[in-house]
Amino acid sequence: MALVGTSAYAAEEGEAIAEENIEQIVVVGSRAAPRSVADSAVPIDVVGGDELGKSGATDMLDMLASAVPSFAARAQPISDAASLIRPVNLRGLPSDSTLVLVNGKRRHRASVIAFQGGGVNDGAQGPDISVIPSVALKQVEVLRDGAAAQYGSDAIAGVMNFVLKDDADGGSISVKTGEFSEGDGAATIIDGNVGLPFTDDGFVNISFQLKNADATSRSIQRPDAQGLIDAGNTDVISPAQIWGNPEIEDDITIFANVGLDLGDDKEFYMFGNYSERDVTGGFYYRNPHSRGNVYSIDEGETLLVGDVGLAETGVPSCSFSNATAAVPLAPSNVPANVGNVLNTQPYMDMIADPNCFSMNQVRPGGYTPAFGGNITDTSLTIGTKGDIKSGFLTDWMYDLSGSVGRNESSFNLSNTLNPSLGLSTPTTFETGKYIQLEKTFNADLVRGIDIGLYEDLNFAAGIEWREESFEIVAGEESSWKAGPYADQGFNIGSHGFKGFGPETAGTNVRRNIAAYVDVEAYITESLMLGAAVRHEDFNTFGTTTDYKLTAQFALTDDLSLRASHSTGFRAPTVGQANVVNTQTSIVEGNLIQTFLAPATDPLAAFYGASELTPEESTSFAGGMVYQNGDFFLTVDAYSIEVTDRLAQSSQVDVLAEDYDDLRLLGVQNPELISGVTFFTNDFDTTTSGLDIVSNYSMSLFGGETGLAMAYNFNQTEVDSFNPDTTSDGKVRRLEEGMPEHRGTFTVSQSWDSMSMFLRANYFGEYWAVHADDTSDWGAETADSAVTFDAEASYFLNDSITLTAGANNILDQEAQELKPGTKGAVGGVYYESGPFDYNGAYYYVKATYSF
Repeated sequence: MALVGTSAYAAEEGEAIAEENIEQIVVVGSRAAPRSVADSAVPIDVVGGDELGKSGATDMLDMLASAVPSFAARAQPISDAASLIRPVNLRGLPSDSTLVLVNGKRRHRASVIAFQGGGVNDGAQGPDISVIPSVALKQVEVLRDGAAAQYGSDAIAGVMNFVLKDDADGGSISVKTGEFSEGDGAATIIDGNVGLPFTDDGFVNISFQLKNADATSRSIQRPDAQGLIDAGNTDVISPAQIWGNPEIEDDITIFANVGLDLGDDKEFYMFGNYSERDVTGGFYYRNPHSRGNVYSIDEGETLLVGDVGLAETGVPSCSFSNATAAVPLAPSNVPANVGNVLNTQPYMDMIADPNCFSMNQVRPGGYTPAFGGNITDTSLTIGTKGDIKSGFLTDWMYDLSGSVGRNESSFNLSNTLNPSLGLSTPTTFETGKYIQLEKTFNADLVRGIDIGLYEDLNFAAGIEWREESFEIVAGEESSWKAGPYADQGFNIGSHGFKGFGPETAGTNVRRNIAAYVDVEAYITESLMLGAAVRHEDFNTFGTTTDYKLTAQFALTDDLSLRASHSTGFRAPTVGQANVVNTQTSIVEGNLIQTFLAPATDPLAAFYGASELTPEESTSFAGGMVYQNGDFFLTVDAYSIEVTDRLAQSSQVDVLAEDYDDLRLLGVQNPELISGVTFFTNDFDTTTSGLDIVSNYSMSLFGGETGLAMAYNFNQTEVDSFNPDTTSDGKVRRLEEGMPEHRGTFTVSQSWDSMSMFLRANYFGEYWAVHADDTSDWGAETADSAVTFDAEASYFLNDSITLTAGANNILDQEAQELKPGTKGAVGGVYYESGPFDYNGAYYYVKATYSF
């Protein structure tokens, strides 16, 4: 019930295409019997598990990005929860517009929502595919075509199917270690796979991976922090903040795949995983002179002084008044005699009064919060499939399955304060959890029906029931509590990432049921036509019906044309509809604390939010396939129109003139909220592009030589948007924030005892923006770039392979931040770049196979 596909990079390493040009079977794209790649009506890339492992990349995201040009994954150095689970995109659309399958079954999404997702992924909630180790995979199948009518919500950009190994014997164990040319980011990965028999008619295939990776730093000392040091403040560290990859500790994952032949053409299957990791990343530096609501008033020059008596008894007792500027806070670049507020006489007089305090007494040099989390991911799928040989469904093939998936993100914050608690504030906080839980049941039927066509009509039908829940678990009290000094202007909750309070805790659930019909047949020897229609009913926002049409026509034995047209949809996730979060953003060099509220929250509704609805899509695609011996070429053009596109809004300022109205609506302490964001359906886009994939293998230099080329052109235009909730800067980032041109060219060579490859990666120009700041302050057009990857393997014997290689071997630098912005962000490079800003990465690997 699948198509046959050939990898875009099948020639790489000289493995995927042998002398016989063996083709690979895939299970996405069609529910008909397997067909050759030349007969495929939709473009599908197949990347072998061994091929994915031949890379310096330390997780699945970067492995796929180097193998599929229309797939991208970006580093997230300072991006709240997006640092813990990185968002990805296929064909320029967000991560939750690509449906992810494992062994053909829907994979649950992550609990983390990318609040700072690099523009295209702002607010996206896709699956966490980084937990899938390459050692567990037989292959990855990438369907580059809209498929919502076949598979349901999220399949607007395409489908990715991760096929687990199913060997009943043999296995491998490997150790890989490497680090960046700067001498940091050292990573060690130990992985293994073993196939075992399960009686005489089945298998148990188990894979594991253990990974640890140090943090990287591409930081520079911030000028404001250096100014404090020069002025005599001895409590400021250098650098004041770390800008780089987060630290990953004890990243363990286990995958198991089980199959058993039950006889009579029936089989049982089961697969699942357990994964867990700890991640710690950085935040922005809090300056002890200018950070408003912590150290100063309105980020000005007056120290924020706490009055103990006013907080405890309601009677003012502190002799220093902020209103009269009794304790001045000078800018960070003032002369040394007042550069450190702790050395000024007004400050010394103030702290001598036991009824007064400032947060400088707790963190005199300022502070940089460290944001971390524990991510736990589990899943289990059980099913049976086979032929029905009696009853009214005789001659039908069936597949019945049930799946459950759970992803939990537990957040923590250290080296920070809850200023509203005064001097008794803790400095470490457990800020709460997000939990995503999904349950799915599928029943599928398929059979061939002879209606007088060139081949039997393949008829498939099925139903799917899904339940999705999103739970917010409250953090410890000190992480969200409004302490006794909140009314005096001190920030509420753990600063940088406020804990989830009891008012936001709870579970929200959505259920839906879907039914589909899919037909496909060769009308003549040269013409294949297919159609699918799917109807889904959601208990929260109603129904949707979508369809897909496909066609393939063979002009000659070597050349065929293909086309598809489909409609699709993406339902807003339960998390997007109900999530609550407080985030810190940098806008024009200033730190802004923004509250993310559900669209139905009074604060969000006051500033224009409304009930979320599904986004809808219309896709057109056409292309050609040419295959002659060892030469393979596909060219595919596509256009994807998305209306009512769902994303996180731009920041909307909370105005002082609105404070009284907001209080009447029940919003607490609106004066401490700089801005609000929410999810909205406020813009439409058209994404169009072109994919070219080609490979060729031949005998050369006494061995096998492979040449592989892949190119992707992708362009997004925002057709309409609401200027009240989507800024011009965000529109430009959506349209220009990723390179329109991306290409790779790989040369591989293999002999009996050795193999090697060299890969060139091209990235076109793009609009570079720092973090989520869409203003012109820190943005510019980034130059195109070329990086090179290389690897060589020596087969010591039949069991042992030694490997050495490098990603970005020539240490091509990422785009540097424009002058005047490096100091404000404490970093050197734009984080929104299409390749790793850390520079060259060198690695060695030893593998033992048995």
